[in-house]
Order: sequence, then C-alpha cells, then structure tokens
Amino acid sequence: MNKSSTRCVCVPGPVIVGAGPSGLAVAACLKERGVPSTVLERSNCIASLWQLKTYDRLRLHLPKQFCELPLMGFPTEFPTYPSKQQFIDYLEKYAEKFDVRPRFNETVSHAEFDQVLGFWRVRTVGPKVEETEYVCRWVVVATGENAEAVVPEIEGMGEFGSDIRHTSLYKSGEEFTGKRVLVVGCGNSGMEVCLDLCNHSAKPSLVVRDTVHILPREMLGKSTFGLSMWLLKWLPMRLVDRFLLVVSRLMLGDTARLGLERPQLGPLELKNLSGKTPVLDVGTLARIKSGDVKVCPGIKRLKRHSVVFVNGKTENFDAIILATGYKSNVPSWLKEGDMFSEKDGLPRRPFPNGWKGECGLYAVGFTKRGILGASIDAKRIAEDIERCWKAEAKHSMAFARSLLPLSSP
Repeated sequence: MNKSSTRCVCVPGPVIVGAGPSGLAVAACLKERGVPSTVLERSNCIASLWQLKTYDRLRLHLPKQFCELPLMGFPTEFPTYPSKQQFIDYLEKYAEKFDVRPRFNETVSHAEFDQVLGFWRVRTVGPKVEETEYVCRWVVVATGENAEAVVPEIEGMGEFGSDIRHTSLYKSGEEFTGKRVLVVGCGNSGMEVCLDLCNHSAKPSLVVRDTVHILPREMLGKSTFGLSMWLLKWLPMRLVDRFLLVVSRLMLGDTARLGLERPQLGPLELKNLSGKTPVLDVGTLARIKSGDVKVCPGIKRLKRHSVVFVNGKTENFDAIILATGYKSNVPSWLKEGDMFSEKDGLPRRPFPNGWKGECGLYAVGFTKRGILGASIDAKRIAEDIERCWKAEAKHSMAFARSLLPLSSP
C-alpha cells in the first residue's frame, strides 16, 4: 500500500498496544495522573483472551485480592475465586470508571522509533485493510505473554482425521460427551480441561511429558498462594518450598505414583527461575486417582484416529485438545533489538527490571507473575511517563514564553 493512503495521527500521550488487563491498568494509572493515552486493540473487545479464547468453567486460580488492577478492587460480593464472567464484568466496569476507550479492530503491524524525528511510528491495519500511522513520544507494549496460541508440530497431524484443537478454541466438554479425548499438556489449563471433560461424561487421557508440581489450591484454610507470600516475608524460599511440598504430600499423596513426577527444584524456586507455574489442583487429581483420567507419556506420532506414544503403545481417540499454552508475538511487529528477546518475545531483563526500555518504550504484562506483576509495572510506567510528560510540558511552556514579544514599558 502506498504511503498516500496511510492516515497519520499525532498522539499527545503514549500509545498502549493491547486492551487486556495490563493495557487497561496502564491507561487507568495514566488517567489518574492527568496523562492521556491511546489504546490500540486488534480484537473487537477488551480482554479478548478472556472473552473469546477461554473455556466456560474457568475461574481465577488465585484469590481475588491478588488479581485486582490498580485503583479499583473487586466487588465485595464476588467470591474468593471469581468466575470468568465475573472477571470480565470487573474489567468492563474498570474501563468504564477510568473512561478507557480502546480503538478496536486495529492490529499493530509495525512499530519503530524514528531517530530523526525523535518519535515512535506505530502502524496499524484496520478491518478493511486501511492503514493508520500513530506518531507518539511513548509506546507501552501490553500484548502480554499470551498473545498467540502455541500449536506444536506432531508427526502425523494430517493423518489423524478427527478434531485437533488448541484450548483457545475449547469452550466446554458438552460436545465431547461419551468421546475419548486426549489432552496434551499438564499445566493448569490441561488439568482443568480434563476435569471439565469428566464432568460432561467424556473419557479424557492426559499427556504428561515433563515433571510438574501439583499443589492444593488451599492449605490450612488459606489460599496456597497467599500463604506462600506470607511465609516468604519471614523464611527463605527453599524453606517455604519444603513446607509446601510436605503439606502437599500429606494432602495429595505421592503424585509420582500417578505418573506426575515432581521437578528437582521446589515450586517457588522453579517459578522464580523459569516462570513455570505450579498447578493448583481443583479436583483433577482425585479424578486421576479414581481412573476417570488416564495419564499417558509423550506422543511419538499420530495415525488415523489413533495415537502412538513414546512407550510404543497405541490408543484410539476421537479428539485431541492441545493445552500447550501461549507465546508473545512482540518480535513480529516491534522493530527494536534491545529490550525484547527475538527468541521468546519477552523482555531480556527479568522482573522487576523488565518494564522500561530506551526512547520511551515500556512493557507491561510480561513478568510471569500474573495480574499482580502487571499491576506493579503499570504503576511504575505511569509514574515514569508522568514525570517525562511534566518535564516536557515545562520545557514547551518555557520555549513558548521565549517566543512571545517583549511587552512595552
């Protein structure tokens, strides 16, 4: 498309790419500080991952107090673990309260800092392939860790001949009643999908390719996450990990006997080093123990309506659900080589130092610490941009005064 057909828009404040919880949080914090922003969203709604790509039975895995965005808590009548719809309602009220109005159906195709101008050029493509270029002083990347579904290449996928879908396209086990379903991936999503399938009288099997920490969602009458955070104030991480594993063993038994071996590192230490989140059990383990969910090894290849596992066994399945997670898409549109890694699309510097780059570039929602981490970074970003905003306004005012004619004596 030639440049004459590209609409150019000068933005007074920052451009925020993404209208998920992270983008909304930054926009709200900026609004509170008197700084305007423009939020660009490729979908037709806020929190599109939550609204369009999550299963019906999803609830927040952590208690609501750890999932609040800055400046506005959850309604007191909400349960400890709000449902998917309750969380969406909360986000919509949040956007309404802070008057955050994203520009929907605008996909950012290219963002680059113009060294000559000293501004960012952010190009978007609309639903009718019309192009807009936003020129701004700051860019906040809020597309997050879960922008694109990860779909692994499995030998024989073309031969299977039945339904293979990512969890982003899974809504409910209702359509799988009576069917044999293989769920690939044993994180929180894979475990919950198995439970949902059981509840709809399907016959799920779970592929466990790696070690995994499974913890009870609550311990000693407290949320496991909340208890961990409290203990970390007083004890070193390894001691807290040891405590969590002892209590988990007492409550859940030896998970290795079920084909769910634990990693060498403790759950908190592993999370801190790799970002790998432990599974908080909401009932799936009991279904594995009862035989309602069968644990399988890794997949070697697929055949017509069947799966060959690495142990040589072959089993028939009616469908395969890929609970294989998501990844960042930042390298596909952000043209800079310092802040974000080309390999995984995440900030090169780990939390708490990954929120700020060069030339007015910021990142939010990449901490591997959920909404709590995003909220921390949103506040920092708003504070930093406000400081720059005021300094530049002061400079502009001084410059404008210098241009005024001297008054007559």
